[in-house]
Amino acid sequence: MSLPGVVIPFVKASACGNDFLLIDAATIEGALAPADRTGLTRRLCERHEGVGADGVEWMYPHASAEVEIRLMNADGSEAEISGNGTRCVAAYVCAEQGKEKIKIQTGAGLKTCVLTGRSESEYEFEVEMGEAAVGGELAIGSGIRGIPVSMGNPHYVVFAPEFAENWRTQAAEIQRDPQFKQDVNVEIVVVDGTHDVRARFFERGVGETQSSGTGSCASAMAAMAMGRAKSPVRVHTPGGIQAVRQEGNLVFLRGMARLVCRGEFFLS
Repeated sequence: MSLPGVVIPFVKASACGNDFLLIDAATIEGALAPADRTGLTRRLCERHEGVGADGVEWMYPHASAEVEIRLMNADGSEAEISGNGTRCVAAYVCAEQGKEKIKIQTGAGLKTCVLTGRSESEYEFEVEMGEAAVGGELAIGSGIRGIPVSMGNPHYVVFAPEFAENWRTQAAEIQRDPQFKQDVNVEIVVVDGTHDVRARFFERGVGETQSSGTGSCASAMAAMAMGRAKSPVRVHTPGGIQAVRQEGNLVFLRGMARLVCRGEFFLS
């Protein structure tokens, strides 16, 4: 068997079902123009003809951090940060270098990940996510009312008594609202108690995801701001549970990340 001339090594990782491909950006230098990374990301993330993922974390060296990452969504668009993707990269760095406190430069600033547990290929980290900017209740054109939250990326949190069958359609409509100039990540949230919420996620450039790190933070912080919950908050998602706590003005996210496999993608 003769293999293609250009291959791209990757590691696949998942954080509560939110899956990413981790790729050293140096591996494609000279093989692709920077503008081609959008199309390549779409090919890599395609679940039938590609590897399949919610996004790609492109990894670069950084002078004052273990690694710098640039997140590209499954549709090839670039995003500021993924809390889950950042945790996946931290698991990779921990596995490769044995470090338990890992600094990662993201599009939303420097994030520090601290290892809190490990079992074989699963790693638990608590990540300092920075400050949350929680806005007042905002009504959009369709009559829906929600809470805008920034975690370095934009979110819109809608509280509901239960998840409607058409919640995905509703979330897609919210994303198209003209008030969101740069699109928005949508969370539908059901509050079950003072320290427990359930959430569903519809993310920019991806659609429905099994979980979301920044979305879990936004959901918890909106619930706390509205007096519906108190820190710490367990966010229950289809992919698993993440914990969000507030310390002063800072938000901390704790959850698992699993290294799934290594592989090579044939570029041609």
